[in-house]
Formats: sequence, structure tokens, C-alpha cells
Amino acid sequence: MEKSVVFNNRLLPYLLLVPQLIITFVFFYWPASQAVWQSFLREDAFGLHSEFVGLENYQSLFADPSYYKSMLTTVIFSSLVAALSLSIALLFATQADKNLKAAGGYKTLMIWPYAVAPAVAGVLWIFMFHPTLGTLARPLRWMNFDWNPLLNGNHAMALVVMAAVWKQISYNFLFFLAGLQSIPKSVLEAGAIDGAGPMRRFWTITFPLLSPTTFFLLVVNVVYVFFDTFGIIDAVTGGGPAGATTTMVYKVFADGRLGGDLGGSAAQSVILMVIVIALTAIQFKYVERKVQY
Repeated sequence: MEKSVVFNNRLLPYLLLVPQLIITFVFFYWPASQAVWQSFLREDAFGLHSEFVGLENYQSLFADPSYYKSMLTTVIFSSLVAALSLSIALLFATQADKNLKAAGGYKTLMIWPYAVAPAVAGVLWIFMFHPTLGTLARPLRWMNFDWNPLLNGNHAMALVVMAAVWKQISYNFLFFLAGLQSIPKSVLEAGAIDGAGPMRRFWTITFPLLSPTTFFLLVVNVVYVFFDTFGIIDAVTGGGPAGATTTMVYKVFADGRLGGDLGGSAAQSVILMVIVIALTAIQFKYVERKVQY
């Protein structure tokens, strides 16, 4: 039996926590508090002069139809990316968990995309699907399909969804594969002896045992879609055409950095933070009940 760690100095555990607390304060709590305060101010484009305006930035924000459009775009984009990246990664993980030849090389190739930065991933996909220069856009033109993500909003949304899904599959694949390898083979063999087919064994044995991993990835993917896809959207479409791919996080950048509305941008970031925290809390309260540990 392993011995438990005993600290002779009562201050040592707290001292060990200090670096992490400092990092959390500097990179989360302090910027978040500044954003909340800045959302109550009206500032010039250079941030040299500010005026306290109370809730005026929030009132202007909720009176802006384009903000509600960005909310709808975010819902569609996040739902597609989360559902596709989780389902495709689970499919690949179940195949990689089988006894295949060159399985190690297959797993390595699946992991590589995770090392690619979001902006680089966006550039790769726009190179492939650019309407005039893209290597994969040419076959679409040969089939008389008028592919043009620069002008067609639906095409642009499809392109950024594909890029974001491709970028996130590797992360989900790693955790799903680890979860599958942790399931005892004896449980699956018992199901096979009882006459359960491969599909029935997956849905009644494998998938329920993967529920802790799936729940964790669901939370992570929601955060990913809301924040980490900014680089992909900026590199591929720049929020266009006509705001068709302007999500809430990209609108924060567009209004603040490009539009010079620092107070309104800060108010948007506060609302976005509240939405993500609320979604995470809802997932822990209701979705986690169905998780079998």
C-alpha cells in the first residue's frame, strides 16, 4: 500500500499553489475584471479617453440586429463542429482500437493535425478550396458546381466548419482511443458470448463506458468552438461574406479592433464569457447525470 504524502511545513502546500494561482489571476481574473469594467465605458479608438456610460453599451448591443445574427451563426457553427468532430473522432478511434496492420502509423497520422495552429489550418483549407486557385475546388467546377466561399455564405460556413472539424478531430481521437483501450476486453467478450452483435455491443457496452470521456470532450469542444476557432475564421473568411461566418468571438474582434468600439467589444466579451460559463454549468448539472463512472 502506497504511503500518503505528509507535509511537515503547513505553508508548503500553499506555496506550491502560488504559481498556478498567479497564472490564473494574471491571465484570467485580471483580464476578465478589466473587460467587465471597460464594458461600462465609452472610449476613443486609441483608448486615451474614457467616459462612464453605465449599461449603454449593453443596451446598444441588444438593439443591434447584427449581434443577434452572430448569435445564430454561433449556434449553427458550434453545433455542427461539435457534433461532427466528436462523431468522426469516435468512428476513427473505434477503428484504430482494432488489431490492424500499421496501426501505430495510422494513429500517428491521426494526431498530426492537432499540432497545426488554427490560423495555419485555415490557410491550408483556403488553399485547397479557393474558388479559382484551390486544388480541390477544380473538381467541383468540372462537375458544374458553382463553389465560391468568397461570395456564397453557405459555402463559406461549410468551409470553416470543415476546417474547424479537421483541426479538432485529433484531440477528440486521442481521448476516445484512450477511453476505448481502458475498457476491459472481458466485458466485451461476455457480451459476445451472450449473443450481442458488434453494433449492439458498442451501444450497450462500449458507448456507456465511454460516457465520462464523451462528457469531458463535450465541455472541451464547446469551449473550443466559442474561442479557439477565431484563427480559422479570420484566416479563411474574415467573418464574411456579408457576416455569414461572423461568430460571437469574431465579432468581438471586428467591433473592437477593426471598428474601434472598445466599450461595445468589451460588453460582447462579457456576454460571451457568461454564455460559455452558463453552458458549462448546464452540462455539469444535466448532462453529467447520464454519465456512468
